Amino acid sequence: MDITSLLLLGFAALGIISKNSPITIAMVVLLLLRVLGLQQTFPWLEKYGLTVGIIILTIGVMTPLASGKISLDTIWHSFLHWKSLAAIAVGILVAYLGGRGALLMGSQPTIIAGLLIGTVLGVALFKGVPVGPLIAAGILSLLIGRG
Repeated sequence: MDITSLLLLGFAALGIISKNSPITIAMVVLLLLRVLGLQQTFPWLEKYGLTVGIIILTIGVMTPLASGKISLDTIWHSFLHWKSLAAIAVGILVAYLGGRGALLMGSQPTIIAGLLIGTVLGVALFKGVPVGPLIAAGILSLLIGRG
């Protein structure tokens, strides 16, 4: 077994240890693609994978609106309460940081492993939630001046 496959297995193990199923599933899928000789999919995944993931995430986030669980009236009232206004401001900040993070991850792929390790450790040691690599990259971009 080659070193890349061992690294993927190591990340999958970290995903299992930290109960981080998205990382575990992603590493197993990538490992399967390698084992099955489907490496020709990697350039496509590198180019479009983040976009497809963001589309799926956006669909998940917007589903309550589409299903009617969040009404237009509820959205309108979001602009009238300070907590909702704070939520809007934080949402804008997080979207901005995510955009910076995506740019940084695209321009400096060497940091991705560190971000994944940090996210997995945050989940495993601090009972965090595994949503952080893009935002972590955005914060990192502010610290190192990239993005």
